Amino acid sequence: MPESVSVRCPVCRRAHLYAAPVYPCACGAPVAPPLDPHAPATPVTHRSWDEEWVTVRCAACDRPAPWPHPALGCTCGTVLRVPVTEADCAPQDTPPAPVRPPFQPVTIRTARDAVTAAALYLRWLGHRDVRRAETRPPSGIGLAAPGLLARVDPAVRPGDARDVECLWLTALAESRACVYFALAGYTDEARARADALGVPLFVLDLTGTPQPVNDHADTFAA
Repeated sequence: MPESVSVRCPVCRRAHLYAAPVYPCACGAPVAPPLDPHAPATPVTHRSWDEEWVTVRCAACDRPAPWPHPALGCTCGTVLRVPVTEADCAPQDTPPAPVRPPFQPVTIRTARDAVTAAALYLRWLGHRDVRRAETRPPSGIGLAAPGLLARVDPAVRPGDARDVECLWLTALAESRACVYFALAGYTDEARARADALGVPLFVLDLTGTPQPVNDHADTFAA
């Protein structure tokens, strides 16, 4: 459980006990932004995209990812941005990862094969109980595992920025990490959006082997 800190509203001077929300990392470990108990909270007078997010590093797998910046609503109506520490939960004595056997791909001939290839890859990475997601994406097929939401897109068109945003928003609403698999690749706008949101992008080649497209995918695969 994350540690609670005392947060005082600078407008009405009321004190609140606050604990940062916990979100699951892509590896399944719980992660919470580290709060700074010594820095004062600041009122949110206007919102910008960059200020709404903070990069937090998972203590279990050393994976950095963007998380919603901790915020608290005071009873006086003021929204407070709760400060976080400079440290980002670096791992302590993390044991070495076990050596995985070679990935056994399945040749992709149909959309079902693409879904099977993505599911096998997720299981090979260590994600358990991979199944069809309850929330159906606007296009493609959704897969889910504990702490993870995946989208498999067997379409002949490249994934666009809206596809990336829809996946990320759905995963955020379900407090899950997310990953995207596509047969036809991605537009430049989709890659830029995925980089900003921390979404791993993979391309499924016809042998059924997912190929990382961005740095987040390299980290996810590692």
